[in-house]
Amino acid sequence: MTDAQIIPPAGPAYLSAAARAIIEQPIERTAMPPATDADAWRRRIAEMNDDMAGFIAEPRDLPVRSELTHPAGVPTWVAVPDEADRDGPVQLDIHGGGMILGAGEVTRIMGEIDAANTGIVHWAVDYRMPPDHPFPAALDDLIAVYRALLAERDPSQIVVGGGSAGGNLAAALLLRAKAEGLPMPAGLLLLTPESDLIESGDSFITLKDVSVGMDESLAEVNRLYAAGRDLTDPLLSPLFGDLRGLPPTLLITGTRDLYLSNTVRMHRALRDAGVWADLHVFDARPHGGFGGAPEEEPVQAEIRAFVRGRVGL
Repeated sequence: MTDAQIIPPAGPAYLSAAARAIIEQPIERTAMPPATDADAWRRRIAEMNDDMAGFIAEPRDLPVRSELTHPAGVPTWVAVPDEADRDGPVQLDIHGGGMILGAGEVTRIMGEIDAANTGIVHWAVDYRMPPDHPFPAALDDLIAVYRALLAERDPSQIVVGGGSAGGNLAAALLLRAKAEGLPMPAGLLLLTPESDLIESGDSFITLKDVSVGMDESLAEVNRLYAAGRDLTDPLLSPLFGDLRGLPPTLLITGTRDLYLSNTVRMHRALRDAGVWADLHVFDARPHGGFGGAPEEEPVQAEIRAFVRGRVGL
């Protein structure tokens, strides 16, 4: 490869210093255990969970209060913004983390951050994960919580959303809900979704050296999660499912996001299926977003307007 073919890690000059600091972080790749070594995965997941908890620092003074509940026996944090009606609209919030990370307190923190942005109640599901609980345990948990939520709210008052692995599970949840004859929610939010577990998109090659926060294949993780199932199964890779009848969908990604292909292909598949779908691609945005940089506010504003608009607020 010649120097002319290498994408420089430096961010565009127009970005704020805070945004540039995020996308110019060095990429350090760590080998993942084989999918067959459960003990090695337990150790690796514990290490990565500690790193994730440190990265997602708990914000101070969020105008949100949460409590741990167990609808259908599934641990779920109900995060209620101070301004929200506890009995009003709800976002079923599905955390990311590559199908293996983000449990416990991290689920709560991410749910509270999201609830503070939208201003509506969030049910943040602490779903089961590999290696002890591979597919379909997470979907079993999510469909149970979705049924419980439908018993309390009209579908017109529900939005389902998730980022990365949570985006995979959000779309897969609605495919399963449709197959089981359950009503669709008012909207679907897919933030840089992990919609294709076979990783067949172009950006897995073209962006691997600049995608901070998600910079390498999750092939071994995907096999761990799938537990021997064909990765093209639509409940594993929703991109390949029958998407007809899904609700209006907002998709968000960035030009430095390894899952750019996942997101734009999912958008096209939804459009081809006759689903209203809106795609926003933010320049230089990495997989995990711009954090506290000012460039992240337009992203959050789009999410806020979509979620609130879908439930009539």
